[in-house]
Amino acid sequence: MEYLDYLKILQNDIHSVVLATNDKNGHPVTAYMDVMYADEGGIYFLTSRGKEIYRRMNCNEYVSLSGMTGSDFFHSTMMTVQGKIRNIGNSRVKELFDANPYMYKIYPDEDNRGVIEVFQIYEGQGEYSDFSVQPPVRRQFTFGGRELKRSGYYIEDGCTGCGICEQKCPMRCIAKGTPYLINEENCLRCGNCYEVCPAKAVRKRGEDNE
Repeated sequence: MEYLDYLKILQNDIHSVVLATNDKNGHPVTAYMDVMYADEGGIYFLTSRGKEIYRRMNCNEYVSLSGMTGSDFFHSTMMTVQGKIRNIGNSRVKELFDANPYMYKIYPDEDNRGVIEVFQIYEGQGEYSDFSVQPPVRRQFTFGGRELKRSGYYIEDGCTGCGICEQKCPMRCIAKGTPYLINEENCLRCGNCYEVCPAKAVRKRGEDNE
């Protein structure tokens, strides 16, 4: 899937997310927000100027969000996004209301909508996880020109082929080879392979310059 497919899942299937910002003391604060729209430009939210989340989004260059669908873990899809946010004013308020008609029940009078402004996550990286299939599927994506920063584990050339990592993997997503290979799309990132490798050939992305 392309990045826009994931953003549309966020808009249409997940819709309500937990958005994390920092308060004026630098402490993390979360709030429930609805994803009003998503397009090639990113992810869009609505809020009114009187709300505390308005102030926090105006004062934070970066935000993070997470959301999920499903009745329980084994029937769920989950998504996280971290990225840059900005206030783009009120020019798209009607468009976002039309895409979310329930907003007209909250603000039935047009005069009252003047207090509402639109925020856009215009650059970011996300991760999509589907636990309704076995083994689970995990995919990363970026938008707005963000370079992908990969996470998880990989096995380098120091692998001796002992197979201990394969035996310890709960998802059985490690394949024999020289070196052994982790199927990152199905990896839980639990770190079992990292901890048990006697040759220290399993590496964690971000801990070195790979």
